[in-house]
Amino acid sequence: MNDPLLKLSQRLGYTFRDESLVLLALTHRSKGTHNNERLEFLGDSILNFVIADDLYRRFGLAKEGKLSRLRARVVKGQTLADVAREFDLGDFLLLGSGELKSGGHRRDSILADTVEALIGAIYLDTGLESARERILAWFASRLDELSLEDPIKDPKTRLQEFQQGRHMSLPRYQVVAVDGPSNEQVFTVECRIPELPPVLADGSSRRAAEQLAAQKLLAELGIEDGELE
Repeated sequence: MNDPLLKLSQRLGYTFRDESLVLLALTHRSKGTHNNERLEFLGDSILNFVIADDLYRRFGLAKEGKLSRLRARVVKGQTLADVAREFDLGDFLLLGSGELKSGGHRRDSILADTVEALIGAIYLDTGLESARERILAWFASRLDELSLEDPIKDPKTRLQEFQQGRHMSLPRYQVVAVDGPSNEQVFTVECRIPELPPVLADGSSRRAAEQLAAQKLLAELGIEDGELE
């Protein structure tokens, strides 16, 4: 496996036995007829099943409608695109010249579809349990944040809304370190706003570290949970 794919494997926490599957999962239809659309179809079904199964077990008293809404929140395109960005997946996409010129590696729909394609590829490579393990690892922080109660906005959203409401610069997040083996990585993220010194936070994913950093800045600003005054 060449170096770029080795780097991707480390970020995904999964090493493909069949390298052709990961290459296919990264290949957008703009590149040609041999692309990731079929893998995307397969991965979409597996993702929905795995998340539905987890929610069924996690929320034993929830009714079907509530479970459906929770699942939709987890598997929506924006969430998948956010997951893709946590892996810097755009750096590994195989795109046609038109998509390359138009910035396709940053497009939410392409990033989201590629996450689903990778799930399908993992399933074909080593089976459903491997796919389930990776899905639950990739979505762990999002699943842990779910509640049957009316949701409180997450710290990143609250900090952004606080800054926007006062016409201040938006928070800036940067990964400054990644430590540990691929399956137990710890991400250190720095968050900056002009009004305060930057803060650092660690998490098991970039998103988790960003959320904690935002929470620290909210505390520095004296903002409690649910409060934006």
